Amino acid sequence: MPETPPPDPAAIAANLADVRARIAAAARRAGRRAEDVTLVAVCKTHPAAAVAAAIAAGQRQFGENRVQEAAAKFPALRAAHPDLHLHLIGGLQTNKAREAVRIADVIETLDRPRLADALGEAADREGRLPRLLIQVNTGAEPQKSGIARDAADAFIAACQARFGAAVAGLMCIPPAAADPAAHFAWLAACAARHRLAMLSMGMSADFETAIAHGATHVRVGSAIFGHRPPAAG
Repeated sequence: MPETPPPDPAAIAANLADVRARIAAAARRAGRRAEDVTLVAVCKTHPAAAVAAAIAAGQRQFGENRVQEAAAKFPALRAAHPDLHLHLIGGLQTNKAREAVRIADVIETLDRPRLADALGEAADREGRLPRLLIQVNTGAEPQKSGIARDAADAFIAACQARFGAAVAGLMCIPPAAADPAAHFAWLAACAARHRLAMLSMGMSADFETAIAHGATHVRVGSAIFGHRPPAAG
């Protein structure tokens, strides 16, 4: 089995510079300020050395899909760089809620009452509550996490009543084959109805469109870290 080559810090730094320039350009086209859009560098499956290279290039906001991977990777990085912010952006199982509350600064995938219960119990035990984003399954895709559109308003209101200002915004992942613009516009309108300021939407392929529709956070992985080779076997 061929070994995965080590991260190339120069390439990661160059990729970050390119993504930041694209964010700034997209913000200007939308009549927005570049500093109002936060880049979350999605480092799932990439080693700590790749994250360290991004940190050296000035990146401080990172996204992980799996709690276990984040727990293995980030404590040492955070000890060296206390200003890091960790976003959990993958579907979250209730039995991982306590560890998620312990290590995350933002949990972007609150999507069902049982998870709200688990996070509330975990927050009581840990004495801390990360910022919470409610994920909406805007494309009604059965394989994806997220509250359904027609249930979103009631669920958002219930979470706001329970968690208060910790409910900071909304997140979505549009269907891969769809025009993302309509999904981003719907999410922005929903956030406005509930007076939520944080909109996490847009990834490597569509973050410029997301910025045009009001994204405050874009989640970019492959455009920064490249694609990981498929696992053997």
